[in-house]
Amino acid sequence: MSDGGAVAGPDGELRCPWGLSTEDYVKYHDEEWGRPVHGDDALFERLCLEAFQSGLSWITILRRREGFRRAFAGFHIPAVAAFTDADAARLLTDEGIIRNRAKIDATLANARELAGWSAGELDGLIWSYAPDPATRPVPRTIGDVAAVTDESTALAKALKKRGIRFVGPTTAYALMQACGLVDDHLAGCLVRRQLADARD
Repeated sequence: MSDGGAVAGPDGELRCPWGLSTEDYVKYHDEEWGRPVHGDDALFERLCLEAFQSGLSWITILRRREGFRRAFAGFHIPAVAAFTDADAARLLTDEGIIRNRAKIDATLANARELAGWSAGELDGLIWSYAPDPATRPVPRTIGDVAAVTDESTALAKALKKRGIRFVGPTTAYALMQACGLVDDHLAGCLVRRQLADARD
């Protein structure tokens, strides 16, 4: 029985346990999760998807990601900001996404807010809350991985203060994990090793 630490996959490489639970997760774990993401549109996409994930499993969102991208114009902020009431009605009938009115409304409202920001401003704000990696202990088991941190609480507060909706400390921390602001790959995980090599 696993103690919650990194687990060997079929290729013999150690990975975070969740990263071996489905084929979709293996690819996401190995190629995306925890790797640095920059760019306003790219971070807007992750912010939206983390909000849609609230109350659901991430695999539900991951398997619909292409549907979300089609529905929301590739998460290009000016394009989504220009969505009309007719677009909102269309989204509520789109089976390729999660049809939650509050989350859809928040996505459109956030795009309209962000459309008024300067280029790079969202990227700069989010990344300003990345903690110094040297101050963070390396998680050895999944039980060592936090759900909320002081930084994610502060990031959520800063985003809300700037008019961004549907983002709390837990959603903000999930964003930080997914976009590489923090490295929560477990000790021994092949991706943690790759990320450390990239930093060096």
